[in-house]
Amino acid sequence: MTMAGKRAALISVSDKTGLLELARSLADGGWQILSTGGTARALQEAGFTVREVAEHTGFPEIMGGRVKTLHPKIHGGILARRGDDDDVLIKHDIAPIDLVVVNLYPFATTVAEPDCSLDEAIEQIDIGGPAMLRAAAKNHADVCVLCDPADYGTVSAGLPELPDASIRQKLAIKAFAHTAAYDGQISQYLATTIEHNPLPSVINVQLDRVAALRYGENPHQAAGVYQEHGRKASGLAGTKPLQGKALSYNNLLDADAAWSGVQSLGHEAACVIIKHTNPCGAALGVDSADAWRKALACDPTSAFGGIVAFNRELDESLAEQLVQRFLEVIIAPSVSEAALKRLSDKPRLRVITPPSSQAPEVELHAIDGGWLVQQSDNDRQASELKVVTRRQPGDQELADLRFAWQVVRMVRSNAIVYASDQATIGIGAGQMSRVDSARIGALKAEDAELSLDGAVMASDAFFPFADSIEAAAERGVRAVIQPGGSMRDEEVIEACNRHDIAMVFTGTRHFRH
Repeated sequence: MTMAGKRAALISVSDKTGLLELARSLADGGWQILSTGGTARALQEAGFTVREVAEHTGFPEIMGGRVKTLHPKIHGGILARRGDDDDVLIKHDIAPIDLVVVNLYPFATTVAEPDCSLDEAIEQIDIGGPAMLRAAAKNHADVCVLCDPADYGTVSAGLPELPDASIRQKLAIKAFAHTAAYDGQISQYLATTIEHNPLPSVINVQLDRVAALRYGENPHQAAGVYQEHGRKASGLAGTKPLQGKALSYNNLLDADAAWSGVQSLGHEAACVIIKHTNPCGAALGVDSADAWRKALACDPTSAFGGIVAFNRELDESLAEQLVQRFLEVIIAPSVSEAALKRLSDKPRLRVITPPSSQAPEVELHAIDGGWLVQQSDNDRQASELKVVTRRQPGDQELADLRFAWQVVRMVRSNAIVYASDQATIGIGAGQMSRVDSARIGALKAEDAELSLDGAVMASDAFFPFADSIEAAAERGVRAVIQPGGSMRDEEVIEACNRHDIAMVFTGTRHFRH
């Protein structure tokens, strides 16, 4: 059974990208077009013959357009199982609808406007659109559903026939994902707006796979790269290497640590070298080459096979130095043509230039039986420093303390960073005891033949005992930065005073587990 002997497509779209091209293909294929509101007007103005939904159902749009497609002649036409429900269609004079083309009111775009009111947001909650998408997706055995203009060409190419069953199935899955993401945006916005809480009672995460990886952290683990549903490719997840092998799961973890870390160091030329998500060297310099030299000096052994990130364009001179070492990935905001040509001498070396992107607002971590959710640790400034010792830090010491504080937040807890002249000279990471981290950082400096005499020390959390201060004093450390807040703060301060070490409290902890 058809509509006046023709197959029928129902089109109701907010985003009219590709609309006229699709309508031309349908008209040329002999299809009849049903439509509503603004979509019908756009098609009619372009010269297409359109049957209005109100004419088709015999019932007018009401309530300012809030109710127009919620009608048995629409949903019966979409949901009817061909061959099983034909008698019902005949009895109630319902014509089948074979193609549903719907995208939804722009809710996310609307609420992103800073002056959007709750009433305005609610009016952008689509009701009929999701219902039609879900109906068509449910009945994909007989009906094709389109919710993304990027898929119009797939259908147009085969007209006047519908795509085969496997394509209709994929499009149905996409439609269900689209409506799920849409409802998730609404519930999360309402929860956040009404509750005024940065951690709403409901968190909806809808992710699209943008790449399949060879494996995860280990070869027996499947892995992929996903982005938020409907979001344009951006950041590391949406970046393709300019050269080199495909990025692995571990490459991407390390690259994220390197790229976010180097961006946190400010506007001066900076370099961060990462190994297993921990920095093994970080520095500021007069230029990128200077920052690279100073960062590498901290731990050249661990830098072997590492990930290196810069916050300035990579030039040919620096590329010449980088190809002298084995590196897995190089990251920079841009790479000159001459530099890329030089780096091509190492064809397996990945070179990526991700656009700077906004840090996530929340972080999720899977645990047994559930998820942990927290606000991201985006507090990068040590603006409220409180000197708690008799000795005041000098200007250079203060600059090094601020630099070390930025780096220590990149290091796995328990974390200790020694720094001098805006460069790390020893890093202790991931130990169960803070004094062990302090000792390991000092040993790393010794291995690299770097002196701690006159250096500064940063700790991501408070010192529970004075033993780390005693260990640092033995090696000549002159200033310390830490959050403070221990029951033994006075003992730690007294140890600093005894060794004429300056110490400042930040009042902010940077655990990284």
